[in-house]
Amino acid sequence: MPIAHFEDDDHLQRDMELAHQMALAESNTDIMNGPEQCTGSFTSDTNAQGASSSHSGYSHYYGEVLDEQISCLVGAQLRSKVQEVKGGVMSLLKSCLESEGGASTSMISGYIDHHQSISSEDKGWGCGWRNIQMLSSHLLKQRPEAREVLFGGSGFLPDIPSLQRWLEIAWDKIFDTFGSNHFHNKIYGAKKWIGTTECATLFRSFGLRARIVDFDSTESSGLQGKNGKRAASQVQGPMDKFVIKNNPPKSSSEPCLEDAESMRGQQVLVDCIWNYFANECSGKFTRLRVTVSNKTPLYFQHQGHSRTIVGIQKKKGRGSQDQYTLLILDPSHRTADLERTLRSKKGWQSLVKRGVHTLRKPQYQLCFVDSGIANSEEMEQLKTIDSILVRF
Repeated sequence: MPIAHFEDDDHLQRDMELAHQMALAESNTDIMNGPEQCTGSFTSDTNAQGASSSHSGYSHYYGEVLDEQISCLVGAQLRSKVQEVKGGVMSLLKSCLESEGGASTSMISGYIDHHQSISSEDKGWGCGWRNIQMLSSHLLKQRPEAREVLFGGSGFLPDIPSLQRWLEIAWDKIFDTFGSNHFHNKIYGAKKWIGTTECATLFRSFGLRARIVDFDSTESSGLQGKNGKRAASQVQGPMDKFVIKNNPPKSSSEPCLEDAESMRGQQVLVDCIWNYFANECSGKFTRLRVTVSNKTPLYFQHQGHSRTIVGIQKKKGRGSQDQYTLLILDPSHRTADLERTLRSKKGWQSLVKRGVHTLRKPQYQLCFVDSGIANSEEMEQLKTIDSILVRF
């Protein structure tokens, strides 16, 4: 490489020494003080990024510093507090669904803890983080391969400040550069809403195959055609501003995407969710009143709020039309109220059930976490947060 490429070696060397000093300072800090001790984001340092691209030594140093930050956070992260529900929320929900009158078929996820927003901690802004915690509780309990990689292999669910540090590390790994720039590469301690993009970014940084599907009925989505047909472009919308939206692939394994052109209205959303939970269930199981699917719950976003979809119910309506109801856990609800109504089998429907008629927002987003762990080649592709756009 020509010597002229390095016009300021002295400046580069000082940057490298500073980065090393920062790493040493962080690694020697008392980790009992929590994740605030594991500080330092390098994605915002344009000099560092330029040096990384022009000097392999700095790139190696950058990797060492990032590794030390991760090691620090693994030791410093704090366990999230959650109100335990004896018997489990999903077992209680299954019992309620089985005891209902009338003919119905329900598909639900397995284990999941309900994480509620707390007035003194995150009321009004923390729903996204609470939904990430709910999805994580399922992954840690039911997906051994996810348990090994999530949160440094700690085996437990971190609190919101620790999750914020993990998201910053994902940005330092160059996941979702557009989104990280929106937050100026800093999220720790901020009372800011996050969305589906941040959920996917966090899980992808651990090698999980998170993907986003957009459902949009607005003209502002910039579609060039109808029914999900559009060229990939950078979209700034009212929910997640930095998602590259692509055409539904014809070879998709999810029936909801293959059939999107023939569906209309919010029904495309509920059909997608039904097919997702039922995708790996045989006909024998779908004839049961309640089937526990092996699928991960879904992060469910619309303007102003997000919730977790833990299942879906289908009933025969008038004529031949099936009626669908989403089964959701809402972080704005108190866990004590959820447990009380499920255990008594009285009033739980108002907390958990949401019919198609309630889906009145013009845009929705789902984040799926598919099975398996990405290899190194996939990890590079996962750094760009894209989505499938379905127009209804």
